[in-house]
Amino acid sequence: MELLSFQSFLFLFLLFLYLYKFHFKNPLNNKKGFKRYPFLGVLPDFLKNRHRFLEWSTQVLRDTPTGTAVFSRPFNVRGVITANPDNVEHMLKTKFQNYPKGQRFINLLQDFLGRGIFNSDGELWKVQRKTASHEFNTKSLRNFVMDNVTVEIQTRLIPILSDASDTNRVLDLQDLLERFAFDNVCKLAFNFDPACLGDDSTAGADFMRAFENAAMLSSGRFLSVSQSAWKLKRLFNIGTERKLRESISAVHKFADSIIRSRLNSISSSRDEDLLSRFIHTEDASPEFLRDIVISFILAGRDTTSSALSWFFWILSSRPEVRRKIHEEIETVKLSKRVEVFGYEEMKELHYVQGAISETMRLYPPVPVDTKQCADDDVLPDGTKIGKGWFMTYHTYAMGRMESVWGEDCGEFKPERWLENGVYRAETPFRYPVFHAGPRMCLGKEMAYIQMKSIVVSVMERFEIEALDKDKCLQPLLSLTLRIKGGLPVRVRVRVRFS
Repeated sequence: MELLSFQSFLFLFLLFLYLYKFHFKNPLNNKKGFKRYPFLGVLPDFLKNRHRFLEWSTQVLRDTPTGTAVFSRPFNVRGVITANPDNVEHMLKTKFQNYPKGQRFINLLQDFLGRGIFNSDGELWKVQRKTASHEFNTKSLRNFVMDNVTVEIQTRLIPILSDASDTNRVLDLQDLLERFAFDNVCKLAFNFDPACLGDDSTAGADFMRAFENAAMLSSGRFLSVSQSAWKLKRLFNIGTERKLRESISAVHKFADSIIRSRLNSISSSRDEDLLSRFIHTEDASPEFLRDIVISFILAGRDTTSSALSWFFWILSSRPEVRRKIHEEIETVKLSKRVEVFGYEEMKELHYVQGAISETMRLYPPVPVDTKQCADDDVLPDGTKIGKGWFMTYHTYAMGRMESVWGEDCGEFKPERWLENGVYRAETPFRYPVFHAGPRMCLGKEMAYIQMKSIVVSVMERFEIEALDKDKCLQPLLSLTLRIKGGLPVRVRVRVRFS
């Protein structure tokens, strides 16, 4: 009996020492960061805040001296989340080989993205990157983008906005911009026009709904308590995993139809589009081509539409910014003596590009991105990271860090991008909206062309008033950053005074 009592006392004493050491002697708990609980890590706070993960994690990083915090949960989930530009450069450039996508990330998205360019590593990624770069580096692509965007704006977008103005109809601008971007990326990358912007009944519209659901449900896996939870649901085909499987099936069906259509017309005009280049590569299996189609739709549709949705919402409550944009458009038109903007005229829109860049600083289309640490490492700010840990750079938080952007980081100021009236790009490690290093976004220039074209064409003709312009909209965290509930707006023809 006495032996049992002594063993009980010894167990409680050792447990007390462990808890004392964990809370008070552990150096990770002597500085601010995610609150860590014995055995559970950050799981209790994670469960409490995962519905507002961006805001919660941003505040944690703002409160840390280095802008970096260690994250741990049960089931061997350990990693580092950072908003420190030096750490971002370290992982995306200096030690690029040590921070691949990693098998954990690839597994989470493989059902949806397969092994496309955004979900692959090593030689498979290199082949896709090299093939895509040939298309993105051609002058013909730039001209095609300009011509295609202009036609889409004139024949589809403007008529819809004009009709909404005439009938005083409320439009979901986010949905409209997503349809616009979807049509564009399909014509650009696959020489296929789904005409999604023009007709809600098209197969393209059904695909878009399935695509959005697949992206949302796939991203939800990252916020699951453990991989076992979603894997069990997938095994038994229940809950969110059943919905995900149905959505992915619809996405695959549409992507396969694009591929069949392109294969049947491969000898027709403009057969040097992106999909054609991949068709001509070795081992271009139907599954591989499907992964390519889905990956580039994700990149081309969701990113620009996300940025422009937030852009028009922000401008609804900032008449001074709208005035400066109108003035710049008129100034460029007069100096270039043109009525329709081409590529050269677009390059002169420095304030417009600053306003778009400022929007993406605060609302980056891809708010967080994750890699995996291949070998033990020490980050520039002194944070130790172990082999197999995840490494996340938090672009959304970076735009809200005083240490990165100064005390006015929470303000919308397009002027911060201008130097003597000329647009000045930031280092991509301070502003990793288009990624950085070897994985730098190939479509950056194309994205700015499309966004500036839409801004000019829409703002010249219309006043866009967001119904929720005075509210703080809730960001919807998917694979990209969307506005929860859409962006309802009213459209009015702009009255210009000479």
